[in-house]
Amino acid sequence: MSDIRLDGRVAVVTGSGGGIGREYALELASRGAKVVINDLGVSKDGAGVDTSRADGVVKEIKDAGGEAVANYDSVSTMEGGNSIIQTAMDTFGKVDILINNAGFLRDRSFLKMTEEDWDDIIAVHLKGAFCVTQPAVKAMKENNYGRIIFTSSTSGLFGSFGQTNYGAAKMGLVGIMNSLKLEVAKYNIMVNTIAPTAYSRMTEGIIPDSIKDKIKSKFNVPLTVYLCSEENQDTGRIYVMNGGWFDRTAIMAGPGICLGDSERDIPAEEVRDNLENIITMDGAEPLDNGSSIFKYLAPLLS
Repeated sequence: MSDIRLDGRVAVVTGSGGGIGREYALELASRGAKVVINDLGVSKDGAGVDTSRADGVVKEIKDAGGEAVANYDSVSTMEGGNSIIQTAMDTFGKVDILINNAGFLRDRSFLKMTEEDWDDIIAVHLKGAFCVTQPAVKAMKENNYGRIIFTSSTSGLFGSFGQTNYGAAKMGLVGIMNSLKLEVAKYNIMVNTIAPTAYSRMTEGIIPDSIKDKIKSKFNVPLTVYLCSEENQDTGRIYVMNGGWFDRTAIMAGPGICLGDSERDIPAEEVRDNLENIITMDGAEPLDNGSSIFKYLAPLLS
């Protein structure tokens, strides 16, 4: 089994002062990457600032013989995103890998959620990914190489009580990936999305105590490292992982049914009477892009 090496690569990991992000950063560095440790040091609900978290991970990497630099900017503004990537450029001269990992929780049931709860989560998870990824893509394009990871969640993919804000942001990242992968493919930039699960400061109280020792952050590292490597040539995929279980998931389209003749009106009763053919997922498959849906319309468009 040959080793996956990242010698000469420069990685930016947002939110890497602790938890899963720290595990990513340490592993990337151990495989030869130079790493920007971005962490504002906020609490799990987004309050406060503690720069010692990023500094601590930098020290760990340097003590192990690796190279790293700290950055304390917020991902939620373009100014912050540009500064994070500029830290990599100024220190190491380029950016090859970006893991969008920063975030916090502001869980509330839907009827109790405030506008601030909504805006703050969207700002760090969804807007934050845009603010950091855009300048990263500009840098990657110059070198015709890049590996970008968005961090989604099963809360967005499948749902979770009390997390409509978080789930909306996390599903939005899949939307960013689906379009971005098409725009950057010609520059050898691969864009993928992961939905990791781990017991950490952020998920304390959410993951049951009975299994917390088995749902460790480190088990999310192997797949993520592979996706960050040159060996990975896949783009636009969604992966779910938990405690050593790894799986690809996807937004699928079933074959459906063509009603009418593209001229006559289609009554609601006809939809009702054909509902089984509409909802079946037999033969479902992921689509490459939004235009792929037209293959199902062929009988109507011919």
